[in-house]
Amino acid sequence: QLVESGGGLVQPGGSLRLSCVISEYSYSDYCMGWFRQAPGQEREGVAGIDSSGSIVYADSVKGRFAISIDNAKNTLYLQMNSLKPEDTGMYYCAMEGFRPASMVVAVNGRNAFGYWGQGTQVTVSS
Repeated sequence: QLVESGGGLVQPGGSLRLSCVISEYSYSDYCMGWFRQAPGQEREGVAGIDSSGSIVYADSVKGRFAISIDNAKNTLYLQMNSLKPEDTGMYYCAMEGFRPASMVVAVNGRNAFGYWGQGTQVTVSS
């Protein structure tokens, strides 16, 4: 079970930190990632991290977002800085075993993930 939190309304240029608590997982080889979906658009990968420590970002968020994981707390984070209106959307965390981090940002990469949270809304507006 994956449970996201931390979304909200923020002004352009502001910051938010999303959290995703993962109740249990048994994979020693895994990939975890953040996806987002704006109204009327497809769900897209934002950032991914795998068990080897590899991290990838979508070009649209490089230099502004940072993904991290606290294994002791079974929690995945997404630190979002310098937020823009186009970052608005529902943000989901996902995980799957035996996937590289790059799968998160691959074309239709979302189809490779079987475990999803319920989402947390991020709205960037003045």
